[in-house]
Amino acid sequence: LILVGGFVQLLAGFLAFRKYDHLGGAAFLTFSALWSSYGATRVLCAAPVSGHLLDIGAGNTEGFTAGSVAFLVLNAFLIILASSFNVVLLCLTLAMELLTICFLLFTLENLPLPFEIVMLSILSVICFYGATASLTNCVFGKDLLLMGPPLLTVQSSKKDREDPLPCVCPKSHLTSGLRTIAELLNTGAVCGVPTDTVYALAASCKHPQAIEKVYRIKDRPQEKPICIFISNLEQLRAAAPPISPLLWEFMENVYPGGIGCIIRKGEWLKKLGVGAGYSRVGTQDSIMIRVPDLTVLVHLIDMTGPLAITSANPSGEVDSTHHDMVISRLGHKLEGVLCDGESDEVVASTVVNCTKIDESGITIVREGCIPAGKVMQIFERVKNR
Repeated sequence: LILVGGFVQLLAGFLAFRKYDHLGGAAFLTFSALWSSYGATRVLCAAPVSGHLLDIGAGNTEGFTAGSVAFLVLNAFLIILASSFNVVLLCLTLAMELLTICFLLFTLENLPLPFEIVMLSILSVICFYGATASLTNCVFGKDLLLMGPPLLTVQSSKKDREDPLPCVCPKSHLTSGLRTIAELLNTGAVCGVPTDTVYALAASCKHPQAIEKVYRIKDRPQEKPICIFISNLEQLRAAAPPISPLLWEFMENVYPGGIGCIIRKGEWLKKLGVGAGYSRVGTQDSIMIRVPDLTVLVHLIDMTGPLAITSANPSGEVDSTHHDMVISRLGHKLEGVLCDGESDEVVASTVVNCTKIDESGITIVREGCIPAGKVMQIFERVKNR
């Protein structure tokens, strides 16, 4: 029973750490050590060992007494911390403090048996209720068995809790948030937006001055072109670009997704809705187009038209994988950030040059979230078909 009890508490500690519950993890690891030490000592002192009892008396108590005092002090800190979580955890730490007192009295050969029995009974009831409540609430997803409110709370004013944000930061799951960012983009603002890879800076292709601002915000070299995002491949078909059947078939197999295709530039871009930003996206002869696989961004593009897109990080630095990174790094230079939590990927899209797809095939310009080997497999399958 001692080994089982110690192992169960040890397991609970590791599970708590896995869930990033550092207080719970520290508490249960401490409880495991205390339970195992107390239980093992009590058993060994009550059973023959090599024909003799394990005697901790007669001047041999110093180590055991010091250990129990150390447990008392450590558990006292856990009691203070537990009071800020819930009543059940607080009661458990208090019960373990009583168990430690029992351990101390036992080392001093002054432990009343009734006190030990009552303490162990209380501990058993608390442990049983706590385990049952935690399991029940976790299974059903709501508080069916109460764990109790925290007894200690740190009060702070709303002003202290909420630091002012450097720009407008609506939530992506709100229609009002999407409209807010769309309105900003339609008036020539630059905003941070989520994509199906990493976060990006977006500017409307109807506002060349906004695209110029993107370069300044990122300190991006002027010779590096900016791509455009559209919401679906049908938009591209309606613009009627001079694209071969092989390229159409290839794009149908990679869109929507984390692959961007570089194709030849032309006046058809104006039919697509690029407008005044024609000269500021892509190069003189080519443009990279991508259809993202992210619902919120597709809806945003439907509200704004094609967007000029580049990753939301200072030039040369790592990509932003959370809206907090965009806000902290570039928020003071932006008009808005559409907040969508963690990004789906940690690296940007894979870029493929398709300008000579019919003559010599495709070339990988940048390998990103989609491996180059997979891209080539798609192309070979399309070409053979």
